[in-house]
Amino acid sequence: MVFDTTTVVSALLFPNGRLAWLRQHWREGGCVPLISRATAAELTRVLRYPKFGLSTDDAQELLAEYLPHCEVIEVVERCAAVCRDASDQAFLDLAAGGRADVLVSGDQDLLALAGQATFPIETPEGYRRRISEVRRRNLP
Repeated sequence: MVFDTTTVVSALLFPNGRLAWLRQHWREGGCVPLISRATAAELTRVLRYPKFGLSTDDAQELLAEYLPHCEVIEVVERCAAVCRDASDQAFLDLAAGGRADVLVSGDQDLLALAGQATFPIETPEGYRRRISEVRRRNLP
């Protein structure tokens, strides 16, 4: 499973926001997020945006809420699907190289590629609905 930066940042920065449930999801082992050197660098860079007002220690604490739950993937090939926003290509490459079950993103440039990759690309809301339905079906 790959979460794009905006999804992770929203889950980390807004504990009462619409994506706060993701923190518990990865903490409890409901998923294993994949991360690469490029996507980790992007996440670190975005957390340092002045608009968030985070100190270096604050950013490190937030990363510590996420990174220990991730599996690091060495990306060695590009995804066949090419994103019109080059900065998003790292997420496609990670999902392809890590054989991800899904790429979760709210980014329209990535969502536009749904059905064109070997893995599904869906919104966080779509992902939540799908896993909730799977849980319901698996109840005794």
